[in-house]
Amino acid sequence: MKKIKVLVVDDSAFMRKMVSDILSSDNDIEVVGNAKDGVEAVELTQKLSPDVITMDVEMPRMNGLEAVKKIMEIKPTPILMLSALTKKGAVETLEALEYGAVDFIQKPSGTISLDIRKIGEELINKVKSASRAYVRRRVATPQRRERIGGIRGTHDVEETHEKPISGVNVEIPTEKLKNSAVIIGSSTGGPPIVSEIISKLPKNMPPIFVVQHMPKGFTKMFASRLDAGSVLTVKEAQDGELVKPGHVYVAPGDCQMLLRKRGNDTYIKLDSQMPKVHGTKPSVDVTAEYVSKIYGKNTVGVILTGIGRDGAYGLSLIKKKGGKIIAQNEETCVVFGMPKAVIEMNIADAILPTSKIPEAIVKFVKDIVGG
Repeated sequence: MKKIKVLVVDDSAFMRKMVSDILSSDNDIEVVGNAKDGVEAVELTQKLSPDVITMDVEMPRMNGLEAVKKIMEIKPTPILMLSALTKKGAVETLEALEYGAVDFIQKPSGTISLDIRKIGEELINKVKSASRAYVRRRVATPQRRERIGGIRGTHDVEETHEKPISGVNVEIPTEKLKNSAVIIGSSTGGPPIVSEIISKLPKNMPPIFVVQHMPKGFTKMFASRLDAGSVLTVKEAQDGELVKPGHVYVAPGDCQMLLRKRGNDTYIKLDSQMPKVHGTKPSVDVTAEYVSKIYGKNTVGVILTGIGRDGAYGLSLIKKKGGKIIAQNEETCVVFGMPKAVIEMNIADAILPTSKIPEAIVKFVKDIVGG
């Protein structure tokens, strides 16, 4: 069986050695090269044609963010970012995902993590996951380019997306919106797609629950970036807060996001003690189960790119109650795992490219509440 060829990029010789040793310990992975900065990373990507690149963020000459942009322009390759948990590191990691990196992993203790072996198994699994990702050429221009649908494989991203329905007031009474909900679940490749969808939704929407597989510390920054690009109020969910229409609640990393009904109101409940489901916390299945119990047939469930089956069970509960289900199509997925599981269960009411999902959400919400 062909091994996964990996290029390791880090300005620390120690980190390059440790990451290489961890990956080389797996029989399915071969480290084919090392680079000490972004300039070398771009050169070796063209020379070695790796299947996956592990990319440090902070480096001299050319940092990880600039290297991602360059590589996605000239030789699109699945890139896994290795990020230190700092505010600056979180911002740059999320920017790297927007420029085309498929996923990231958090270094356990800063830029030079002597205890990097703590995340050895996760690193190996993420490299294997990234090797199955479909990446598309991203052309950098003064205007930000967005991921768009197209044929499987590599193609130029040459269109910019306006906000065609953003800011449009959907004439639905608040009380009706309060009794309906949207849940969006995603994993590998999801952040820029979630961002694109949320940015195009109008002001007058039911509460929206976003479950993006992402570690603690990054979800707050992710919510902040979503909020900056949306007419909706987007925030990292807080334990005990009242759920309101016109708000998007991002499940915090390292917690399961549950819901509690008290009288006519719904409240967020966060549980950090609950175990992982499908190897992740937060889990789409966990939140979707609570959404199905409280909102039932008045729910729109959306499943986006990601490896595995998280979300299939939870969305099937929503479907059984009479809710509507949207799955992202294979052509626009980075990893066609989670949507595929939903589609194979025959519970998807619509299978759509990213660009068509916001309009479908609005349509289904209108159908549900009679707007």
